[in-house]
Amino acid sequence: MTGRTSMPLSGVRVVEAASFVAGPSAGLALSQLGAEVIRVDPPGGGSDAGRWPLAGTGASLFWANLNRGKKSVTIDHRTQAGRELLIALATEPGPGGGVFVDNMVGGSRIRYEELTAQRPDAIGVHIEGRFGGGPAVDYSINAEIGVPLMTGPRELVGPVNHVVPAWDLVTGMMAANSVSAALLHRERTGSGSKVDIALADVALASVGEMGWLAEAHESGAPRERVGNHMFGTFGVDFMTADGRRVMVVALTAGQWWALQVATGTAQVFAAIARTFDADLEDEGQRFKFREIIESVLRPWFESRDFETVERALNSARVLWSPYRDLHEAAALALADPDGIATQIEQPGIGRMVTAAAPWRWGDERAPSVPAPVMSGDTDEVLSSVLGLTGSELRRLRGDGVIG
Repeated sequence: MTGRTSMPLSGVRVVEAASFVAGPSAGLALSQLGAEVIRVDPPGGGSDAGRWPLAGTGASLFWANLNRGKKSVTIDHRTQAGRELLIALATEPGPGGGVFVDNMVGGSRIRYEELTAQRPDAIGVHIEGRFGGGPAVDYSINAEIGVPLMTGPRELVGPVNHVVPAWDLVTGMMAANSVSAALLHRERTGSGSKVDIALADVALASVGEMGWLAEAHESGAPRERVGNHMFGTFGVDFMTADGRRVMVVALTAGQWWALQVATGTAQVFAAIARTFDADLEDEGQRFKFREIIESVLRPWFESRDFETVERALNSARVLWSPYRDLHEAAALALADPDGIATQIEQPGIGRMVTAAAPWRWGDERAPSVPAPVMSGDTDEVLSSVLGLTGSELRRLRGDGVIG
């Protein structure tokens, strides 16, 4: 990148008062699209300032990665002076200002009406656990929508929680998309936007969009676990002779044929199709007969080492991937000259592995840049945006309003 001015949200200023995953991930995406994102925390940091995983220095790798490219300001919005500062920052004049993203709760939360009282065209995107303000996090919501009881080995009785906070990340992207849509709406109409996004609604909408709610309602029963098999098509893991595991998928008829070519099993499966009067070109039929297909393919994988399997699958253009732990995945990602993984110098941590934005605009990609030092931009932002003088800043700091 030669400069952030070429990015689509250049000139936009977003004030983010959020913690944990959904809100900060929205701010990160907006920053990577060129917006100036000012993260506001209470003095000393928010509830996620020290969240695991931690670097050897004790600093949070979680916080450092989710807040890359932002500016850090600390304001105690629980005080009247701090509240006024935060509202002023979120409603500053200018075509690119007046954008506020938050997940604040309780009586000290900044309400949209407070923003529009200062700037009628303000954009407020509020993230909450449940519509109306009830508490919820990714792992509690995931439990109640049924996913952990669909996940794991078929014979397992209890739930299997996920590791990736999927609903948080989807909510963050919806929040970033809402900001972009609200900016376009304001440009066209001159009007602001009030947007509320509930994590519980995002999760329910997501499983609904995949047809899972309709399936359960129509069948009158929960979906049974299928272990590592993909639902509705053929895909499962195999062990190679030297103990490596690979995931093999055949979604399309072409992928199914490639898998047969690689493993030399086309005649066997033709015979199976005749015997059971099955059309294995159809992915639903492949799912129905998945255990038979797996039993035919498993000996082929178990009798060959990983290198041989890799060569055969790639030669036939099979859809597959090896299983890797995160250490191996990080090393390979860093070694990829065209990849997005990189190392940056992060204050308080040192050399830190991270990833740049996953999108490219034309042939340009937003670079991965460090996160700020907590409160490191407070004076600069409040003086340049709100015009506060040095004496005013010293007074506010002495009163504990800013950090």
